[in-house]
Amino acid sequence: MIVDEKLIEGKRLTWILRCPTKGDSEELSALRIKIDGETENLDREAGEGLLTSEDFKKLIYEDSISEKNLFLVAEVEGKLVGFARLQGNGLSRYRHKAEFGICILKEYWGYGIGKVLLDNILGYADNVGIKKVCLYVVETNTKAIELYKSFGFVQEGLLINDRIHMDGNYYNSVVMGRIID
Repeated sequence: MIVDEKLIEGKRLTWILRCPTKGDSEELSALRIKIDGETENLDREAGEGLLTSEDFKKLIYEDSISEKNLFLVAEVEGKLVGFARLQGNGLSRYRHKAEFGICILKEYWGYGIGKVLLDNILGYADNVGIKKVCLYVVETNTKAIELYKSFGFVQEGLLINDRIHMDGNYYNSVVMGRIID
């Protein structure tokens, strides 16, 4: 689905919230690699699960025609600094449900970009009849967990020793969900 562009005047930063276009695909591919290398909060290390420019073009197109998917980007002064993606489930038994993720460059943490992305993702999900939105978050990412809780997410489970970070230690993943009746 495609939504209208919005100018966001937030915490000490003005930025644009919009859906990506094909022209963003190369920048998105590079951005994803950079963000993956800046934090251990995401699933991948830099360069793993690589999505090329062509892969992003395909995602952008598929999401633009899907009623259950939404891809949003955050743009500051003509530069993409983050993105979020909601992906609905095409299986009949799970058609009421979607998963999402958010990625933001570390230098833009603390400006409220994640909160705006999340608010828009959930507003969209509610409008298209998605009853449950799910996510996985590393247990040590307490800021993200608190943000999700403030939007009505609850912890549904804990995956013990679910991931290994570069320090060689195992970390738990929190399974969270938000249900709309």
